[in-house]
Amino acid sequence: MTPTLTTPAMAPASAALAPREEEALRHIAAGHTYLQTARHMGLSKHTVDAYLRRIRAKLNVNTTAEMTRIAIALGL
Repeated sequence: MTPTLTTPAMAPASAALAPREEEALRHIAAGHTYLQTARHMGLSKHTVDAYLRRIRAKLNVNTTAEMTRIAIALGL
């Protein structure tokens, strides 16, 4: 049996994300660049960067890799 990455502490963090933050996180977790994400969402890359900074703060992570791991564990 493989261990799961989801912990009870992560569930409330997911609920704290705004819908557009979740959308941006899904794109980044899928391997898209900030610019690709911005174009798909109809935003500037600076806005995407701001979303991702807020996401990192809400999830209490420092790197995109950590953020991506959590996104995958949450099923985003």
